[in-house]
Amino acid sequence: MPARLDEALAAAAADENPAEAYKRILDDIRSYSSLETLADDLVQIANSIFEGTGTGVVFTRTALSHLIDALKSMVFRGHADLWILVGQNILETINGSSSLSSSLLEQSAALREMIATAHETNEDFLEAAKVLAEIPLDSSQRRVPDAAKAQIWVRIVRNYLEVDDSTAAETFLNKLKNVMHTVDDPELQLHFKLSVARIQDSKRHFLAAAQSYHDISFTSAISEEERLHTLGMAIKCAILAPAGPPRSRVLGRLYKDERSAGLEEYGILEKMFLDRLLAPAEVDKFAQGLAPHQLATTSDGSTVLAKAVVEHNLLGVSRLYNNIGFDALGVLLGLDGDKAEDTTAKMIEQGRLSGSIDQMDRIIYFGNSEASGEKGSGRAEVVVGQEIRRWDGIVEGVAEEVERIADAIQSEFPEFVARQIAV
Repeated sequence: MPARLDEALAAAAADENPAEAYKRILDDIRSYSSLETLADDLVQIANSIFEGTGTGVVFTRTALSHLIDALKSMVFRGHADLWILVGQNILETINGSSSLSSSLLEQSAALREMIATAHETNEDFLEAAKVLAEIPLDSSQRRVPDAAKAQIWVRIVRNYLEVDDSTAAETFLNKLKNVMHTVDDPELQLHFKLSVARIQDSKRHFLAAAQSYHDISFTSAISEEERLHTLGMAIKCAILAPAGPPRSRVLGRLYKDERSAGLEEYGILEKMFLDRLLAPAEVDKFAQGLAPHQLATTSDGSTVLAKAVVEHNLLGVSRLYNNIGFDALGVLLGLDGDKAEDTTAKMIEQGRLSGSIDQMDRIIYFGNSEASGEKGSGRAEVVVGQEIRRWDGIVEGVAEEVERIADAIQSEFPEFVARQIAV
């Protein structure tokens, strides 16, 4: 076999139209090679093409393009490893020569896309992203349409997200933002929006992610099953978002979506929207469907979910009580008294809960009005004073009622009153 291939390559190099001669060899590669020797034989063909560069750059480009097309057509079990091995070998030769690297930009880009596809097939998403990032898209020697740039950058973002590298993904997402307004491809637009939502989700910007996922769930370009999956992701993110007025608005929007009632997350969504307390068993069941980053531990040692549930239950308690002691609140939230106070103080300070704290008596007073969600807006105005005025009003009402009854008795039984009451 190798001898026959050597003879065929020698004849091709001497042919009047060498590029076409190489194409004939590639079209009939099975008669020259076996599955075991295919990778080595393709590398040999590539080396032969480069050895004939004296024929001219047009020949090299054409013959190499024929080789790339032939390689792409070889789809069988293990083809991904073949693409990587042969593709990387060719790229090393191209990169090792300044003249080749500058004259074979299109072929290099095609090879990198092919190698990246092979890595994606092998689920090696990090390597796929790195290979795609090496494709020159802003070179003055190669003009690339915005749609083609967007296609590459979307793939890079998606591959980085597969390995939970949201920082690297966001770098390329920012590149996408500069060109997406010129791209009319609905599929690329959808992938861009989904990438935005996934990065927001990965960076724990859950409220923004919930809104993005919900908007995508109305897109007719995806199947009904995918739309419902995206709606479920929106619900999960909304539940994980910090409790407060902004989250309540998003929860309301999702709760009123008729499709939500058929989802597994609907039960906990309904309880959160209606400010009902969540039981540990419900939370544990919900946690089973979350991604690893959604269960990550925060700086204070609690998980994202645990923190969201505590804050939600605190809002629920504020609907049931006018005031409550630190320790009693801690029992309801599953925390110690000091931690319950600290959580309440942060929510009041951030404008997510209306109320005030009496640290001397260790009592939390909840306000009657809703916090606006703006920092500092949760502090109730002299809540303790309001309680005293309310008590004074009750005492005053009782005193007036007693006086009214005494006047009625005196009017009806004046003699009795004169005998019983000393003036």
